[in-house]
Amino acid sequence: MDADCGPQLQATVQEAVATKTALCILGGSSKNFYGRASSGKSLAVYEHRGILNYQPSELIITARSGTPLTEIETALAEHGQMLPFEPPHFGPSATLGGTIACGISGPRRPYTGAVRDFVLGVKIINGKGEILKFGGEVMKNVAGFDVSRLMVGSLGTLGILLEISLKILPKPQSELTLAFQTSPQQAIALLTDWNSCPMPLSAACYDGEQLRVRLSGSDTEVRITRQKIGGTEEPDSSTFWERMREHRHDFFNDTAPLWRLSVPPAAAPLNLPGQWIMDWGGAQRWLKNPLPAEVIRETVVRLGGHAALFRNGPRNGQVFHPLPPALLILHKRLKSAFDPHGILNRGRLYAEF
Repeated sequence: MDADCGPQLQATVQEAVATKTALCILGGSSKNFYGRASSGKSLAVYEHRGILNYQPSELIITARSGTPLTEIETALAEHGQMLPFEPPHFGPSATLGGTIACGISGPRRPYTGAVRDFVLGVKIINGKGEILKFGGEVMKNVAGFDVSRLMVGSLGTLGILLEISLKILPKPQSELTLAFQTSPQQAIALLTDWNSCPMPLSAACYDGEQLRVRLSGSDTEVRITRQKIGGTEEPDSSTFWERMREHRHDFFNDTAPLWRLSVPPAAAPLNLPGQWIMDWGGAQRWLKNPLPAEVIRETVVRLGGHAALFRNGPRNGQVFHPLPPALLILHKRLKSAFDPHGILNRGRLYAEF
């Protein structure tokens, strides 16, 4: 049931400021595994929910942060529209606020854009107990630094999201998935070639044996591309990409430490032991490996990338890639500006803040 809990949430934060009480922000808890462990008094925001403004003709939707992701996607689907960044749910309780705070995009990300590319505006409660609004409901609404997009991936360390406005897109007219039997090197070579061509790619994944690519667009362009690149058509392609997005693919079905590696798409297969799967056309590599974090990160850095321990590992250390000194100082200053008392999701992103 829709509810505006903004005043109650603000009062709770103001009380926490007065008593210097740390707060642990909870949405639908579907992504609690993500990031470092954070201690503090639980502050649930999932009851702050409801779609506030949806204009299909303007490709804009605004909703409260506790609104279930399924509710938003259902509303969009009724008008043939979608969230372009194809966000994972990781459970039926996923909320819009948690989606934005975690900043995780799905298979469509390298071809359509990341979460932050579609955030138009936000309303938040900062660590002083103030309600602030940034951006709006049009694309060109910011002069200077875009604070609304700063909230994407901040894991609630800068503010409690109350409302989010998003740019949305129509669903493609046609969509199909093609499969190719290739070696890792051949898969990367094919993707490098295709990524440089004007093709209607919307996803590309290699699981060690098969390269799968999804084509999305008009009937004509999908048909022409299908004839050009060949491959075997998958009969139920949507199921495969949903399993990849939600980590229900067999690869993810164990308790081994799971690393999320970001590297240049054309990078050769990594010289690291363990099982891996390649997504985002080569730019995202999932690796199951018990090696020390330093070994994995040193290998990835040499390729110009970075690595995060996504799940199934210790959450009291460096989960995300260590920041360079200058960037760490900038992050600390941002944290101090938005949350001077350090009460919001303390330590969830980095131990230093």
